[in-house]
Amino acid sequence: MASPRALSLYQATQSVSEEDRVAEHMPLVRRLAYHLIGRLPASVDVDDLIQVGMIGLMEAARSFDVSAGVQFETFASQRIRGAMLDELRGSDWLPRQARRNMREIEVALRKLEHALGRPPSESEVAGAMNVTLPEYQQMLGDARGHQLVHYEDFEQDDENDQLDQFAVDHGANPVDILSDSAFRQVLISGIEALPEREKLLMALYYDKELNLKEIGAVLGVTESRVSQMHSQAVARLRVKLKDWTSK
Repeated sequence: MASPRALSLYQATQSVSEEDRVAEHMPLVRRLAYHLIGRLPASVDVDDLIQVGMIGLMEAARSFDVSAGVQFETFASQRIRGAMLDELRGSDWLPRQARRNMREIEVALRKLEHALGRPPSESEVAGAMNVTLPEYQQMLGDARGHQLVHYEDFEQDDENDQLDQFAVDHGANPVDILSDSAFRQVLISGIEALPEREKLLMALYYDKELNLKEIGAVLGVTESRVSQMHSQAVARLRVKLKDWTSK
């Protein structure tokens, strides 16, 4: 049996190790928070995500098992994301008015794409909706966090906008659709059909995992403009997917 002194030394060593891991991986929390914030409404504060993520990081450092054969960064990333998502789970991810605006945008996009045979420009969509270009871009900006697939896409009641109300409905799970090879092929084709800058944006965000500010630096536009372009790209893809599911 280990002596009290040996046990004390071991615990002290473990404590220092945990502190070192937390200090070393603090930038990871910020990186994950700034990447996740691009999928959330503008009302969500990135500092709140970072604070919750830090709690996840500390819990990961405490519970990490070196003998498990997994890198700490991989283990911590899962815990950090999980902590952030748990914090968000009880909130509506997008205000109702912004959701309604995006449905109207999708309708306009579908009509214009069928009529023009190509992706319409922002000014063309704004004209079809009888709003000014700045008003249209404001709608896109307000809709930050609009998702490619919502749980309520599989429900008949348009007024049910809470994501987690359907979490227990295993018969209407968008994850099942995302795993379908035909669905993935339609999604890939939809991304290929995006205007070049929107296609580049999606690649930088989802493949390279850059945050909105970093993408703005690459594209030479503001972070808010990147958010608008992302919302529009998602709306275009949702139109493609809805057209496919209605066939």
